[in-house]
Amino acid sequence: MMERIFLLEDDTTLSRGISMALCGTERTVVLADSIAQAQQKLTGTQFDLLILDINLPDGSGLELLRTLRTQGDTTPTILLTANDLELDEVTGLEAGADDYITKPFSLAVLRARVHAQLRRGTMQPSSRIEIGPFVFDFDQMNFRRDGSAVDLSKTEQKLLRVLVENRGHTIPRATLIDYVWTDGAEFVEENALSVTVKRLRSKLEADPAKPEYLKTVYGIGYTWAVKP
Repeated sequence: MMERIFLLEDDTTLSRGISMALCGTERTVVLADSIAQAQQKLTGTQFDLLILDINLPDGSGLELLRTLRTQGDTTPTILLTANDLELDEVTGLEAGADDYITKPFSLAVLRARVHAQLRRGTMQPSSRIEIGPFVFDFDQMNFRRDGSAVDLSKTEQKLLRVLVENRGHTIPRATLIDYVWTDGAEFVEENALSVTVKRLRSKLEADPAKPEYLKTVYGIGYTWAVKP
């Protein structure tokens, strides 16, 4: 089934770059460069994800999102903005955004965020995930391997959830830090992620020195490997 992403961005070069990064054999990106054009293209068309720039020549992507939410549109939405003030981030999330990215950003980070939102949109309401010998229930905070309970800290749970919900895809270190340490990622020590990964492996892997599932992709980040 073809995934449809709507991108509202008035910077033509950036818009083209994002579209090229996200398009694929099973994914298409529809572009708009103004609020007026966006309203026209969104009318009567269902998308799997919206990516909205906040500052447009003829209005605000934030106001467009508020209007869509008022109309009952629950499509997952990522906001793009050049303003990194915390107040703007809070305002955006309160308006109904699901994620928020400040320019400039790497396309690798954007792809990871997009994939996370698309997976959430297709996942069943249950937070129970069964993978190989594991059963992870994030709502009940119940984690098992081969039927035996595994005790995980809140930080380990957050990291594990991001990885297993995006299993088979490499998540950059910066993106993982941003997701796991949401209350001040800029103050996180450089090795905090590595330490958390090491703890997770010690609790979940049969041989932490030779991990089968939580793998390092050197120079990029980590991935939860999909077993054949």
